[in-house]
Amino acid sequence: METGKIKLVFMDFPLPMHSHAMMAAEAAHCAGDQGKYWEMHDKIFENQRAISQEDLVKDAASLGLDQAKFKECLDSGKHQDQIKKDMAEGRKAGITGTPSFLVGYPESGDKVKAVKKIVGAQPYSAFKSAIDELLTPSKK
Repeated sequence: METGKIKLVFMDFPLPMHSHAMMAAEAAHCAGDQGKYWEMHDKIFENQRAISQEDLVKDAASLGLDQAKFKECLDSGKHQDQIKKDMAEGRKAGITGTPSFLVGYPESGDKVKAVKKIVGAQPYSAFKSAIDELLTPSKK
């Protein structure tokens, strides 16, 4: 159901301590070039220990992606600049690990003024509480 009250923005934040995390983020974007971003994203998170280039190429094949285009994209690093931009924005907002979530108000353009940070894998109730707090007019 779309109400216009909530907007979800997903940004990459591959942690440098994970040697294949940047490549996994790139693989999701390369799959996205063929309309399968979220499907690849889900595959990567289903088995986070299997994200070598060979694993990612196998995942792409299982999604029915054009293998040549996928490999060319992955080898080119064409999405690295956007991923690094996302990481810089995350650091600027105080993000140090994943998963992390910022909840806030829309500002001009695509900007959001973050007023609450939720860190870690949290239950639905944590998100509901944060969102309800923003959607409830303050009583003065």
